[in-house]
Amino acid sequence: MNGAQSLIRTLVDGGVDLCFMNPGTSEMHFVSALDSTPQMRSVLALFEGVVTGAADGYARMRGTPAATLLHLGPGLANGIANLHNARRAETPMVNIVGEHATYHRQYNAPLTSDIEALAWTFSGWVRTAQSSTTLAADAAEAIAQSQTPPGQIATLILPADTAWGAAERMAAAPPLTAAPRVDAERICEIARILRRGEPAVILVGGQAAREKAVTFACRIGQTTGARVMGDRAVARIERGAGRPKIERIPYPVDQAVRLLAGTRHLILVGTQQPVAFFAYPGKPSLVAPPDCQIHTLAAPGEDILAALADLADEVDAMADFPNRYPLDRPPLPTGDLTIEKIWTAVGALMPEDAIISDEAITSGRNADAWTAGAPPHDWLHVTGGSIGQGMPVATGAAVACPDRKVLSMQADGSAMYTLQSLWTQAREGLHVITVLFANHAYAILQGELRNVQAPSPGSRAAQMLHLNDPAPDWVKLAQGMGVPAARAEDADAFVEQFQRALAADGPSLIEVLI
Repeated sequence: MNGAQSLIRTLVDGGVDLCFMNPGTSEMHFVSALDSTPQMRSVLALFEGVVTGAADGYARMRGTPAATLLHLGPGLANGIANLHNARRAETPMVNIVGEHATYHRQYNAPLTSDIEALAWTFSGWVRTAQSSTTLAADAAEAIAQSQTPPGQIATLILPADTAWGAAERMAAAPPLTAAPRVDAERICEIARILRRGEPAVILVGGQAAREKAVTFACRIGQTTGARVMGDRAVARIERGAGRPKIERIPYPVDQAVRLLAGTRHLILVGTQQPVAFFAYPGKPSLVAPPDCQIHTLAAPGEDILAALADLADEVDAMADFPNRYPLDRPPLPTGDLTIEKIWTAVGALMPEDAIISDEAITSGRNADAWTAGAPPHDWLHVTGGSIGQGMPVATGAAVACPDRKVLSMQADGSAMYTLQSLWTQAREGLHVITVLFANHAYAILQGELRNVQAPSPGSRAAQMLHLNDPAPDWVKLAQGMGVPAARAEDADAFVEQFQRALAADGPSLIEVLI
């Protein structure tokens, strides 16, 4: 057994049996070792941002980590944007980065870089393996560290000679760390605040945005009069008929400030106090009222469900609450194609237990309202604001849940960052339906130009915000990646194409011109 074989067998034994990868020379012994460990599924991507985003989507849906395999510092750098999103999503991930052999690093070969410095920007744990004989133990520790509550990225740097050197055995992963419970005093203090009847908001995010936690929060809110709200973007939220319906903090600062106006107490559950995405002249960075008192019921990494259950008992919470999504599918749209009609058609046709990876950006601002009557489904947001997440996360979600339909609602500008996702979807036969909103512009930036009060753009500046010279042809791009594609120019055509995509076995793309 060599080090690479001991590493892969340790990963599989520890429950990490899938690796998204884009390898290079330093990782060839890892690649070769796949043949001796068939329990490890390997999924190739053509760009490292797809690798890291897919590992994020996989873990969001499975709740357990996948591994990545990246080539040296530059390969890691290519994947950092989606590792940033994964960090914000509290995603468990075992990130394996190849490195020059230990004795070769001293010569400063062209691909030499400070991998540890890069890795610490998004990782909760980083280690460079020192020996093939200890590599398995390093991998076991990485598995445990990745699942430290609430979940984090553990990066193991793999010098080539630790992979090809002799090893004796795999290693057992150490016990997972349990999330600590919130003490009774804090529970009682939050209960006393809620009993005062002063305007209060219970803000849920992170792990607290899942259905069980939101249900507890809504029962507490129904009993005490507190409003329950969610973060603007969370890793995974369960929506649809019968599930709790809550308002989310909107992106525009003015809307967020109005929504929270008059709030005296903001109670945080699994999240931080809401902050504006950017600084804007004359607008606040913190969107809660200046005199609002901030309280933490449970921080990320603490036992959120237990804290909410204890608080529900303390306030003698009602057994149920009325604010749930209805099952009320809208009629199928016809006529001219609009953004609203696209989302309405999706809400009318999406199957139960669909997964939506949402990177529609400006085209998705009102998607919550337009899909309110849909059957139960999961919604995956762009958590860290780094674009190019939507299609890779959809890819990973489809690998994790092959029995469910995945809808990738995708803006055209950000799709260009990781369009290689389509190739992996075709290669793996994944049932991902990409709805590509083609406005041939960075529309979000056109709005932000006004928000930051920059001077009106002249012809040169305006060209930096448009994608129409030339306009990418997404039908041809998708077909070139092996994905069947069509273009919809009216609502009737979109409905027909979406129905056909739902009935297909593999991936599809529908370009909608808006």
